[in-house]
Amino acid sequence: MTSSSPRRVSYFYDAEVGNYHYGQGHPMKPHRVRMTHNLVVNYGLYKRMDVYRPRLVGPTAMTRFHSDDYINFLKVITPDNMADYTRQLQRFNVGEDCPVFDGLYEFCQMYTSGSIGGAARLNDDGADVVINWAGGLHHAKKSEASGFCYINDCVLAILELLKRHQRVLYIDIDIHHGDGVEEAFYSTNRVMTVSFHKFGEYFPGTGDVLDIGYADGKNYAINFPLNDGMNDESYHSVFKPVIAKVMEHFAPGAVVLQCGADSLSGDRLGCFNLSVKGHAECVNFVRSFNIPMLVLGGGGYTLRNVPRCWTYETAVLVGEPIKDDLPLNDYYEYFGPDYSLHLPVSNMDNLNSKEYLNRTKEQLIEILRHVEPVPGTQIQTGQVESHLVPRPISMEIDHPTNRSGGDGSTNPDARSDDRVDGRRDHPAELVS
Repeated sequence: MTSSSPRRVSYFYDAEVGNYHYGQGHPMKPHRVRMTHNLVVNYGLYKRMDVYRPRLVGPTAMTRFHSDDYINFLKVITPDNMADYTRQLQRFNVGEDCPVFDGLYEFCQMYTSGSIGGAARLNDDGADVVINWAGGLHHAKKSEASGFCYINDCVLAILELLKRHQRVLYIDIDIHHGDGVEEAFYSTNRVMTVSFHKFGEYFPGTGDVLDIGYADGKNYAINFPLNDGMNDESYHSVFKPVIAKVMEHFAPGAVVLQCGADSLSGDRLGCFNLSVKGHAECVNFVRSFNIPMLVLGGGGYTLRNVPRCWTYETAVLVGEPIKDDLPLNDYYEYFGPDYSLHLPVSNMDNLNSKEYLNRTKEQLIEILRHVEPVPGTQIQTGQVESHLVPRPISMEIDHPTNRSGGDGSTNPDARSDDRVDGRRDHPAELVS
């Protein structure tokens, strides 16, 4: 699973992200990111990475994709004043799936800052790979929350990457279709979106193989709709040849890989049957192309499995083999009774026939043959009124008192928040 070639890997994490809670019984649990980080630290993987706490971006950065009124709403809404915003709650689709909870805006700031900061670090050639497991919330729309997602950090990171790279590739291995990202770039040929997902009476209900983009973006949206029971062998049989053809025809300057762990076997909301190794092999395959790479989290709702997956994928990205026996960590009891990194998959039936997979694969490869070798259109994100050309933004901190000050040095080892992409954590801070 590991590659002998070294990579400069940066890792973005804010220790406060695990403090936020969507509410009693809600399947989305930000605590899984803290559990992942704890495993990463106790496996010693942080020693192979530059670890950063992201600098919090302000609302200006978020409105490069999202509407001003939507961002303003997220800033002011709280559980205490919800009754005063009934119309806006309906308008912005905030309620049941996307509830209002304490610190909602700060939570959005936190996971979004890691993705934008990670993209900025790639642009500055400060790393070959950047990891932000708190990101990957791919369903959010321009003026609407959706599918547990409020701010679409994937779109904002891609817009950041487009400042330097002529073409950016977005790959989504979450079990749900990456609809928010596809919609944002549906009519441009500078961004290609590729999504492998469950299709048919399943959220969000989009992502048909015939949805291939519009206008200048025609043939730049690639969708592989799948059925229940997708296993490692079947997944790799379509993922690898499709991605290889995408790399050949599209030739991206940077890649954003969304690694939703709800495609794993046994996920609370999922219906695929991938193993941790099978999921990670997709990460390893994309890594093998040696293209600047931003790796994000996403879905994943069985709390004990998501940290296993993302920790193992962190090891794959740094090229460090790790043992199956879990090290002692703050959440050791979550991983019983076997306390191992890898778990057996279930015996569920794979409803994806070889004939269907081969037919769809060939259909997509034929679409890719029409991809233009040279891009040449202005970036357009989704809706007609939104013609966004990436522009310089001020990545200001809304609440500087929440971060330790510094001396203004650009040295990444300095205890400073003045760098655009964040500041490096000292290893001693990572150990309990």
